[in-house]
Amino acid sequence: MDLLEKAFDIIESKEARMIEIRRYLHENPELSFYETETSKFIKDFYNKKDCVVSNIGEGYGIVVDIKGGKPGKNIAIRADFDALPIKEETNLSFKSKNDGVMHACGHDAHTAYMLVLAETLIELKDEIEGDIRIIHQPAEEVPPGGAKSMIEAGCLDGIDAVIGIHVMSTMETGEIQYRAGNVQTGRANFRVTIKGKGGHGSMPHLANDAIVGAANFVTAIQTIVSRRVNPFDTAVVTIGSFDGKGSANVIKESVVLEGDVRIMNENLRELVRDEFERILRGISETYNLEYNLEYLDDYPVLFNDYALTEKVVGYLVRSGIKEVTSIIECPQQTPSEDFAYYAQVKPSCFFYVGAHEKGTTMYPHHNPKFNIDEKSMIISAKSMAAVVINYLSKEK
Repeated sequence: MDLLEKAFDIIESKEARMIEIRRYLHENPELSFYETETSKFIKDFYNKKDCVVSNIGEGYGIVVDIKGGKPGKNIAIRADFDALPIKEETNLSFKSKNDGVMHACGHDAHTAYMLVLAETLIELKDEIEGDIRIIHQPAEEVPPGGAKSMIEAGCLDGIDAVIGIHVMSTMETGEIQYRAGNVQTGRANFRVTIKGKGGHGSMPHLANDAIVGAANFVTAIQTIVSRRVNPFDTAVVTIGSFDGKGSANVIKESVVLEGDVRIMNENLRELVRDEFERILRGISETYNLEYNLEYLDDYPVLFNDYALTEKVVGYLVRSGIKEVTSIIECPQQTPSEDFAYYAQVKPSCFFYVGAHEKGTTMYPHHNPKFNIDEKSMIISAKSMAAVVINYLSKEK
């Protein structure tokens, strides 16, 4: 029996424990930057295991170093563990005990599969060529994200490649999807306060209406995508909040708009921001308004290294994981992901494991009814094992 077969057998023997861990984490979710108990649970899991566990970064990040029995390359594998500010609406027996907080993105499953995989790799470490670093990352959901400070603190020092997985409720269980190159959008968010002069609705000539200016701004910025971005590029500008509530007969003095920007090419970041500010200045001048802009660039475009992604796909295909029904290239994904920070520093590959049980209602990520097929976890564990062991093995 070769090393990968051994790993698969051990992972299968631990599937019930994997599910138990996931359900405990699902019941006890914690928000980004407040993952005190989750971090402690992860550290306690490694107690007395033959590995080195360290806290790293500004939050609750943990790295676990597993030294193989033979010299070789160094690979890092990452799983995030924060939850979302969402009130759970499932009927699960293990639904969230923390009102208004929910694992609605699958990070509980990421952590559960990674813990069991790490334990498996520790048991097999004497047969492994090279070293493995497990990155347990907090705060993926909220900028500036947990990855950035962990990288700045050295979590990728000495690492040759980084691999990540996301379980996907929008894909059927058994599917694995991947894409080389730019795969998930970069992001920015903004808050604009537009200020005029308030007054009575019967005397508009004595006031300066912020709502009129803000409404024209909402319309005008749509031209950034339709008239300034190359039609073959991807960009989205969204106004998600327009706070202009007041009295029916009062001209509002100020309004606040909030929203976000998504791009699939980092070269668009400056263009979109410059056009955004240019239009805002023009609207303010046209309607004699003042404005205050808070514009924050955060997660980069997630770039999967071409050569590494090709290798990863080859490992997955050759590994013959019995639970996997297809391995296919996916289209670009519009959500953003702070794994992108790792990919800016080291060759990286981030791929997707289906988590929707056929015949059940599909709820997308960040939905209060979100759930996963727990079979996706054993697929994730085996897939990552296949990548790690094959990547570290010397070419025969």
